[in-house]
Amino acid sequence: MSSPATGAATLAPRRSSRFVAWVRAWRAGLVPFDEVADAIAGDEEHLVADAPGTWTDVSLREALPSLAKHSPDEIRLVLPAPGDPRGLPGPGAFAGAALLAGEAVVASGLGLVPEVRTHTSGSGMTWETVLWRVHPLPADAPKASLITPGAAEAEAELAAALAETTAALTRLDVAQWRPELAGALAALRRPDGGTDLPPGFDPRSRRLFARAAVLDRVLALAGESAPGGAVNNHEAQQRDAALRPLTTACRQALVAACNAPLRL
Repeated sequence: MSSPATGAATLAPRRSSRFVAWVRAWRAGLVPFDEVADAIAGDEEHLVADAPGTWTDVSLREALPSLAKHSPDEIRLVLPAPGDPRGLPGPGAFAGAALLAGEAVVASGLGLVPEVRTHTSGSGMTWETVLWRVHPLPADAPKASLITPGAAEAEAELAAALAETTAALTRLDVAQWRPELAGALAALRRPDGGTDLPPGFDPRSRRLFARAAVLDRVLALAGESAPGGAVNNHEAQQRDAALRPLTTACRQALVAACNAPLRL
């Protein structure tokens, strides 16, 4: 039986992280335009609503030229959470949508938020499409909140949070009701050389992204109910409290990796 870490490694990282990494690399001249839309979308269908100069939903490939005037440093990943709005340029429709999705892209005066839509055919088959909704940002939106931690700082914080969380879960005897989680967290303490980042990112950012992207999925699995109803409400609250610092560190690690300066 595969562990959550093994299973999580096969799941795609957050869509906004792929969007930011590949669009930044394109704007830096490190990858050709023709590769960007496919790298972001993978096997999914991605559409864009309310892109500048459009009157209807268009394909991601058709919408990307609207970002052609942006420099790599103007395109940023934000992963806000309730009580932690870091990266959001002030309140408004974009901030609300980004908080609801838990992820978004800031591109100078534009904000993009992915919405996953599920469709069902007449025969009962279901499939998903991703709609990126574009929000105009006010010209006077504060920029101070867009400051990103450095990759070195984020890597150290992630390592410390991982050690703290592992110890906390051990004290809670998490192995009794979710035995695969403790093993997955322990395995993730080892460096992972794999990466989904495009050219231009330095080795530290690649390593940080590889670890944080998998850990992000492990945490999503960890937050689910234990099989067989093995966790009561009190135990679930303790688990969530133990995972919260690691979840925050993981989000900041993804932001730091994707927003890191590129090597031209």
